[in-house]
Amino acid sequence: MQRSIVDFVQDEVFDWVALLDCGRRQHVRHTPPLVSRPWVLSEEGRTSEIGAHLQCVRCERFELPEHYKPYRASPVFMEDTVPAALRKDHSTRGGVWGRIHVLEGRLRYVVDIWGTDVTLTPEAPGIVVPDVLHRVEPMGPVRFFVEFYAAPDT
Repeated sequence: MQRSIVDFVQDEVFDWVALLDCGRRQHVRHTPPLVSRPWVLSEEGRTSEIGAHLQCVRCERFELPEHYKPYRASPVFMEDTVPAALRKDHSTRGGVWGRIHVLEGRLRYVVDIWGTDVTLTPEAPGIVVPDVLHRVEPMGPVRFFVEFYAAPDT
């Protein structure tokens, strides 16, 4: 999934790292002939790349950033109280991840753009990726809630 660069920082060995809008960090080294990114060598070059896109395979693997913290949770929903908005395609806003906790029963979780159609259970929660359309559908009696995560400094 393509993610926007929002800033740059240096790691512990002074290599440049792009901060992506999904909360991930991705190295952006200039190491010819393998990778040619001469823009990373100057402040002006890096500034010109703010808003550019990089592929984030960890988003596609539904990996919640380790440093993100929960900040709120939805009410507990049951099969007859799931809001209509959750049953149709919707997304969280940029930078907000979610974890769908099924307390009892089963819940279908669909992310069409990645061909994902899985059954969530108490043993198998679901991860909601920011800005990615998804929907849920009860599969009989179910109780679940969504826990929302953001970067600690937001």
